[in-house]
Amino acid sequence: MTRTIENFLQYVKIDTQSCENTKNTPSTAKQHDLAKLLVRQLETLNAAEITYDQEHCYIYATIPASPGCEKSPVLGFIAHMDTSPAVTGTDVKPRIVENYDGGDILLNEAEQIFLSPSDFPELEALRGQDLIVTDGTTLLGADDKAGIAEIMAMAEHLLTHPEILHGKIRIGFTPDEEIGEGADHFDVALFGADFAYTVDGGELGELEDETFNAAGAKLIVHGRNVHPGSAKGKMVNSILIAQEFQTLLPVFPNPMYTEGREGFFHLDGISGNVEETTAEYIIRDHDKTLFEQKKELFRACADFLNRKYGEGTVTVEMADSYYNMKEVLTPHAHLMENACRALRELGVEPKITPVRGGTDGSRLSYMGLPCPNLCTGGAAYHSRFEYACVRSMETVTELLIKLAVCYKNADI
Repeated sequence: MTRTIENFLQYVKIDTQSCENTKNTPSTAKQHDLAKLLVRQLETLNAAEITYDQEHCYIYATIPASPGCEKSPVLGFIAHMDTSPAVTGTDVKPRIVENYDGGDILLNEAEQIFLSPSDFPELEALRGQDLIVTDGTTLLGADDKAGIAEIMAMAEHLLTHPEILHGKIRIGFTPDEEIGEGADHFDVALFGADFAYTVDGGELGELEDETFNAAGAKLIVHGRNVHPGSAKGKMVNSILIAQEFQTLLPVFPNPMYTEGREGFFHLDGISGNVEETTAEYIIRDHDKTLFEQKKELFRACADFLNRKYGEGTVTVEMADSYYNMKEVLTPHAHLMENACRALRELGVEPKITPVRGGTDGSRLSYMGLPCPNLCTGGAAYHSRFEYACVRSMETVTELLIKLAVCYKNADI
């Protein structure tokens, strides 16, 4: 078993699930459990300039430049330690399915949970490969512990093979990416890289230099509760008004019906009673103009309901989360060009796709650190059906090594 896979199987067993709305960084203290392990491993590898932000749970470290390569650009690799709040990450039981035969994979016999190519057709391309899966009751955590495992394996390889020439490499591990807060306390100046890659993508070959423009919106509906026996003309049911708001939004700009660069409104959660109902939305679009139009439409629907039911019935709290990093990355085309060339040298055809979401790199790019996203070899993220391909993960480690070597030239 390679170091990449050994690392991964160790990391996924550590619960690092983040939690929204705690207003703390990290949002969960258990993210430190993985951080402390990574710091110990980096110390064992004799990495340099190891910094552990124990307050906010960030890790920075250096693979020193080879002799003669000290003037090369400083290249960074970044991955996040937390896993999605969508599915539990407690007591993950990873299992390797050897030589996948293309059929259904039984994840959990007691609960009859299967990972099936009828639901995940991309499995068809992985016949004959070894796959890492769960027992169907938790997520796997390949998002983004696969990226961490690959970066750590790359670091070990470069630190133990001084004959491989490279410039200074910076490593960064962040908390809370899954709740949109991974870059909140990232110290770009301390990191000190000229460029970086996040290693937080999906299937082998996928490269991403474009993300959504993103906003979060909270709809608060204020009603009036009275006894239902005497409610005529008096009761205002906030639940029904929240339902009416949803019907005012267009039907098809919805995650269930969109792909590629198509944006959406997503009702992510709703709670309440007659007196007050709160609905949480996210708004996404790759195109900045369409993004602004979606936000305007959201507010217009609230204004309409206030005219209908009385001013103050509906309030909206909205804030932008991150922006499409394409605008920042376009002047640094070498980042994608070099990644494409390295993949082809490994026998993998690059697939440049827009991220239907965001990465730490989205915000870091706007903070002055150009940062496209590399694949990890995982798939079906944020679900009980999440899996990773062993050979794909090993290939990504090779990709990182190739990129480190590529940037040893000072004239890039």
